[in-house]
Amino acid sequence: MAMAMSDSGASRLRRQLESGGFEARLYVKQLSQQSDGDRDLQEHRQRIQALAEETAQNLKRNVYQNYRQFIETAREISYLESEMYQLSHLLTEQKSSLESIPLTLLPAAAAAGAAAASGGEEGGGGAGGRDQLRGQTGFFPSPGGASRDGSGPGEEGKQRTLTTLLEKVEGCRHLLETPGQYLVYNGDLVEYEADHMAQLQRVHGFLMNDCLLVATWLPQRRGMYRYNALYPLDGLAVVNVKDNPPMKDMFKLLMFPESRIFQAENAKIKREWLEVLEETKRALSEKRRREQASNPFEDEDDDEPTVPEIEEEKVDLSMEWIQELPEDLDVCIAQRDFEGAVDLLDKLNHYLEDKPSPPPVKELRARVDERVRQLTEVLVFELSPDRSLRGGPKATRRAVSQLIRLGQCTKACELFLRNRAAAVHTAIRQLRIEGATLLYIHKLCHVFFTSLLETAREFETDFAGTDSGCYSAFVVWARSAMGMFVDAFSKQVFDSKESLSTAAECVRVAKEHCQQLGDIGLDLTFIVHALLVKDIQGALHSYKEIIIEATKHRNSEEMWRRMNLMTPEALGKLKEEMKSCGVSNFEQYTGDDCWVNLSYTVVAFTKQTMGFLEEALKLYFPELHMVLLESLVEIILVAVQHVDYSLRCEQDPEKKAFIRQNASFLYETVLPVVEKRFEEGVGKPAKQLQDLRNASRLIRVNPESTTSVV
Repeated sequence: MAMAMSDSGASRLRRQLESGGFEARLYVKQLSQQSDGDRDLQEHRQRIQALAEETAQNLKRNVYQNYRQFIETAREISYLESEMYQLSHLLTEQKSSLESIPLTLLPAAAAAGAAAASGGEEGGGGAGGRDQLRGQTGFFPSPGGASRDGSGPGEEGKQRTLTTLLEKVEGCRHLLETPGQYLVYNGDLVEYEADHMAQLQRVHGFLMNDCLLVATWLPQRRGMYRYNALYPLDGLAVVNVKDNPPMKDMFKLLMFPESRIFQAENAKIKREWLEVLEETKRALSEKRRREQASNPFEDEDDDEPTVPEIEEEKVDLSMEWIQELPEDLDVCIAQRDFEGAVDLLDKLNHYLEDKPSPPPVKELRARVDERVRQLTEVLVFELSPDRSLRGGPKATRRAVSQLIRLGQCTKACELFLRNRAAAVHTAIRQLRIEGATLLYIHKLCHVFFTSLLETAREFETDFAGTDSGCYSAFVVWARSAMGMFVDAFSKQVFDSKESLSTAAECVRVAKEHCQQLGDIGLDLTFIVHALLVKDIQGALHSYKEIIIEATKHRNSEEMWRRMNLMTPEALGKLKEEMKSCGVSNFEQYTGDDCWVNLSYTVVAFTKQTMGFLEEALKLYFPELHMVLLESLVEIILVAVQHVDYSLRCEQDPEKKAFIRQNASFLYETVLPVVEKRFEEGVGKPAKQLQDLRNASRLIRVNPESTTSVV
């Protein structure tokens, strides 16, 4: 009786809470007034909590029961949408065809149609005409009037046709050894990129009764193809692509997780492709349904000797956890308990290991495989770049580890790297370009190399012990990511025409960050060099031209007079500058007071040339050796040619002696310093600089020229 009262109280409480006019505040107030004390309130709270748990369990049970129906409904909606697209396209084409027929030709067309209809009836119906038309546009109807499904006396003819055509396709023979396979349709197509609709390549499609083979053209061998891809029809979806001029006559093939877009020659060929793909898929589905529904005892006589053995090797599937396994997998997927789902699959695989596969086991595996496919789709979506990229590489560990446990190591590697590439790209794009260039480069290097280092460490953690091919994929990805970094780096440093000193400092910062990757055994310095070599060459050439133009301008105003620095401070500053340039004996060229026994042009040239050499050596790597050396020779030749020309042209003995003193400074002081510093920075001497210094005189050339032969 107490239990009955409790049940009635719970029912009354449920009705009260479910009523439309229920107000929580008023209910709690009344309950407090009617309560005898704290104990009564605690009991009432327990009843409400029990009712809430019961409601939650009922709701969850309803969700689980409807989950499968929801998935099937979504799939049917997708199929229906595809068919509606096709139907809409066909109706549009029919309408435009009818509108294009002139009214004056309608009677003649009607008469011709009547004659064709009567001719068709006399010939035994219109199906043969349709097959003949399709044979001309790519169909291969079997000999003897057999249907396209491969039954009847036309089987041999279809197999011969398939063999003959596939002799023209390289690398596919081992893929097409299925008994009963035959060619249904084939034709030329043009493949387009899905994102930007750019034309990719010409292909030829071969539709068999159970799969679709795509082969690419071999331009150097007319009429021959190379194998590209093979797609089973039961995993293929066909979607019509609406015409959007100039993109028209296209259709899309969906093969999870990828898709491809093809363009037919015209609307008629496209319609035939859509029709025959759907018909072939439908025929394959019907055939497999008939095979599943066929009598399991029809081969009883043939299998009679093995019946006792099969009965002895029965597999016990009566355990409760096995019976509830498909539903438990649905629950885990719905609750995003990926680890639990994979644990259940591992448990089943361990139980069925080394056991036979009678029909009940095959049926169970088929049901489980469907859940595995659903689980894989969910995990793939978790790793897609469309999801949030926050959380860093560790946020992907859960989905990656479960994909690896499912045997999808290659897919996990591909999706992980694609996710990280999107994250790095987003991080670079979100950097604000403000302030000095060097400040931006510091931020860029910190963001990029930190992300790369975190990705490498997470990759090593996730894929430890897996196939070494994954590590090759990571190296390829790292090179691609480095290209993304260099694009942003070059755009800010080199495209904005920064000074050579700023560019050298930015490259130094990038190299230092790149060397940090050596801690994990990843050296990408050579990739940075290869990607930056063109930009650095351009910067060296540009700065060389600036120095040459400045030297020419000073040469044009040269008066060959000593420098007067006016103050001891200015003279001291010049001595420090020349000392920093490597000219240690500059004291011997200074005179009384604040005079310097050198021309302003020669002193300015020395400082500018040594500055160029110092900054260029910061940018140096072996690929730039000849570029730097040739630039130095060109700059030096401009100065020595000017001195040589002045010596030949000057008539005043005093000025001529002063010019010789400047020439001596160039040949005996500046050039040895340049040669020594170059050798220190590069690691080997430069013969061109030695020859230039040791030359007794320059071959006389046009003084206006900036090039000369030593």
